[in-house]
Amino acid sequence: MKTARKLGAEATALIVATVVFLVPFSFMLLTAVKDETQAADLDFAWPANWPIVRNLVEVASTRDYILLTAYVNSIILTVASVALIVVFASMAAFVLQRRPGRMASTVHLLVLSGLIIPPAIVPTIWVLQSIGLFKTLPGLILVEVAFSLSFAMLLYRAFIAAIPRQLDEAAMIDGCTGIALFFRVIFPLMRPVTITVILTTSVAIFNDFVNPLYFLPGDENATVQLTLYNFQSQFSTQWNLLFMDIVLITIPPLLAFVFFNRKIVAGMTAGAIKG
Repeated sequence: MKTARKLGAEATALIVATVVFLVPFSFMLLTAVKDETQAADLDFAWPANWPIVRNLVEVASTRDYILLTAYVNSIILTVASVALIVVFASMAAFVLQRRPGRMASTVHLLVLSGLIIPPAIVPTIWVLQSIGLFKTLPGLILVEVAFSLSFAMLLYRAFIAAIPRQLDEAAMIDGCTGIALFFRVIFPLMRPVTITVILTTSVAIFNDFVNPLYFLPGDENATVQLTLYNFQSQFSTQWNLLFMDIVLITIPPLLAFVFFNRKIVAGMTAGAIKG
């Protein structure tokens, strides 16, 4: 009886997952490989012809190859932001975990508030304008780091809690300074949670639409998500090109989750258990 219930629950979960994920994805793929006339019907009809290469070329060449520029901007934004997040979050989490006290509790409360309180757009723009970084890629990198730091710090702090303090003491006896202790002893042990932070924040930043829209306006600063505007207008929408663009910007995050799904789950589970 229990086996039948278990199989029924698994079958139900599989059906729900198919409806929620595979049906929209298949609709997106079908629309992306149709011509403009047939794509305007927005149905699940099989394509009458397959202008895949033409759609790809047209999407890539639109507005002086803005998609290629957007890919370069998104890659720079993602790599730089994730690198800073990993370094800053791991070091801050190590200090907070190893030096408990009233100050650490206050900082931890501020970190939690970073997850709860929504970001303020107008004050952030004012700050960026004051320091001359508004409408610049370094300014957006700092914004992405600030908005993602709280989540990364919580993961790192939970994982560091399981690392014995005896390792710190042994390294200090051997002559390690604070920086050497962290980067030579502690940081290599945090590989599982570091992989989790890298993958989750990379996908979130690469897929970010709101922050580049507000803090990095302009075609020369476009990111991949902002290119969706290229194929939409008030009176007409090129649905085949719009969905082809969505397919192209969905592939990198999708591949990351497919190949590293187990490592993401392992890193978050280890952090949760050891926290």
